[in-house]
Amino acid sequence: MLLNPVISKLSGKLVVLASASSRRLEILTNAGLRFEVVPSWFKETLDKSLFKTPYEYAVETAKQKALEVAQRMPCKHLKTPDIVIGADTIVTVDGLILEKPTDKQDAYNMLSRLSGKEHSVFTGVAIVLCHDKNGSDTKNPDYKVIDFYEETKVKFAELSEEMLWEYINSGEPMDKAGGYGIQALGGMLVEYVRGDFLNVVGFPLNHFCKQLGLIFNSPSECPAHKIKWEDSRESDESWTLVNNLSKCAANGEVDLQEISNSKDVSQTSMQEQKMIGPDCAKCGRQDVPHSIMDLLDGFKASKVTLFTATKLKVFDVLSCSEGLTLEEVAGQINASVLGTERILDAAVSIGILERVKQQDDTNVYRNTEQASRFLVSDSPQSLHGYILHCNDTVWPLFSHLESAVREGTSQHERNFGKKNEDVFQDEYYSKEVKIRFMNAMHNIATMTGKDVATAFDLSPYKTACDIGGCTGAMAYEFTKAHPGLSVIVFDLPQVIEMRCHFQPKQDNDRVLFVAGDFFKDDLPKADLYILARILHDWSDEKLHILLSKLSKISMPGCGLLVSEIFLDEEKKRPSRALLQALSMTEGKQRSTTEYSDLLKKHGFTPKLIKYTDNLLDAMLFVKEDQNDKRTVLACSSESIETAALD
Repeated sequence: MLLNPVISKLSGKLVVLASASSRRLEILTNAGLRFEVVPSWFKETLDKSLFKTPYEYAVETAKQKALEVAQRMPCKHLKTPDIVIGADTIVTVDGLILEKPTDKQDAYNMLSRLSGKEHSVFTGVAIVLCHDKNGSDTKNPDYKVIDFYEETKVKFAELSEEMLWEYINSGEPMDKAGGYGIQALGGMLVEYVRGDFLNVVGFPLNHFCKQLGLIFNSPSECPAHKIKWEDSRESDESWTLVNNLSKCAANGEVDLQEISNSKDVSQTSMQEQKMIGPDCAKCGRQDVPHSIMDLLDGFKASKVTLFTATKLKVFDVLSCSEGLTLEEVAGQINASVLGTERILDAAVSIGILERVKQQDDTNVYRNTEQASRFLVSDSPQSLHGYILHCNDTVWPLFSHLESAVREGTSQHERNFGKKNEDVFQDEYYSKEVKIRFMNAMHNIATMTGKDVATAFDLSPYKTACDIGGCTGAMAYEFTKAHPGLSVIVFDLPQVIEMRCHFQPKQDNDRVLFVAGDFFKDDLPKADLYILARILHDWSDEKLHILLSKLSKISMPGCGLLVSEIFLDEEKKRPSRALLQALSMTEGKQRSTTEYSDLLKKHGFTPKLIKYTDNLLDAMLFVKEDQNDKRTVLACSSESIETAALD
């Protein structure tokens, strides 16, 4: 009951768990805490010999994990957390720290050392408060760090060789500190536990609740210390990046390459910088609403520099030359010189095109690196098809947004004269429209496929089914990333029929196309099912139909990989997903917690979450065994690696 009063105090705060451990996720979720998972990138390479006690090592590792996430999120995820929770669990015996075994022999050595003995399990926990309420320097914000540890004593029974190897061959020890999981098969090895059982599982919930109570009920007594980022991280450069990103985010656009190359970012929130900061980010004045004007002009920038320029093939024309004069561009796109000049100069001002003065004082225009990469139609990473889809389909829907908000319904019929929004279920739509839609989906899958495919270790799975896989772009990336995996693309007959327009140059016999309607027809059997950009599209009623079919066909241990845009728990970020929702389709955008709740109802347990810093993120679920509540991978003796007691 300790956590209940604290939860109300956390309302409206972005709480982040800096761990991929499915056990920590489950413990905190069951306690009623609403949070987002952002696994830490901190490399656990601290020198153990520098610490006087094992628990000091665990606490310092937990602190570094939490601080890394607190530092990274404003840049990589464009949002500043309020609280970041880091944790690290270790097992110690005879003065030796045991972490995760590297192989089966290492697991044997660990478990043999624990056999018949009492050992200690330490979990270090760090709670990072990312906003200094006393008003610190906004360019070098203070962090308040509260850290603590919990110790639990565990006694193993005498273990026979047969029992040791049977347990090791189950695969369970390989991702767990000390080589065992007390909450699963490893519980058979334990004679007794003295202390907090959940601490051995991976998180000391009782101690954590008490610390939260101290933080929010008695701030003056809180054992916190402050940390400033004032080292060689070039905070001034990072501050400039945040200000620049705030201008991009106001238009729903983010330069992904610029983000990934940044070294560090100040923790001041994007919202504060854009709307309520002490000065305007552009000029330092309080009486000029530049950020509001950026929002006001955002539709002009999209229509001019993306939609119209793409429709007129400006980027394709410029890709064929090192630079063209205004008159040459106008001639090739069959447009007036005056109109061409204005659209080219607008694109230059936003940074999509370059204008270069030649030795004879004439100006030539050429694509920037990003335009060449993402806007030229035949580029491998082109968004050309998706941009045309937005111009021809999405833009008209938003022209009636007032009606959409008042009615709470899509404006598809008002714009296109048809109620049915599915281009493949209505003969009204021409083949050209259908190809254009497939091209848009192909662009997104091509852009995100590699990051989604490599988000998790999928080596235990041999067959996958990409439901609604369209052109197969995502499936091909999965087969590239996982040589032992074959993928079935399951989509409507018309989609399968037209896939020839998007076939890769090299044949891939590990990708098979099967026609069918995933609401009506039987689904192909597989070890892993992929739902990429599917769940957000449909109503709860239709999702129940699809997920019930998946649950029925999935064996215990079967995987389900969901790839979507994940909202934060407060539903403030990312703005792209929230703006997209205004098209008023029957589906909706969700947070990771909401997707977890949705899939749990159908017997799928969340295991891992991966934020790719691309257009789509990913979650991995595993089908439960309803008989004993343990997930056992049907197709392999090796269990799924889930970053357990990390």
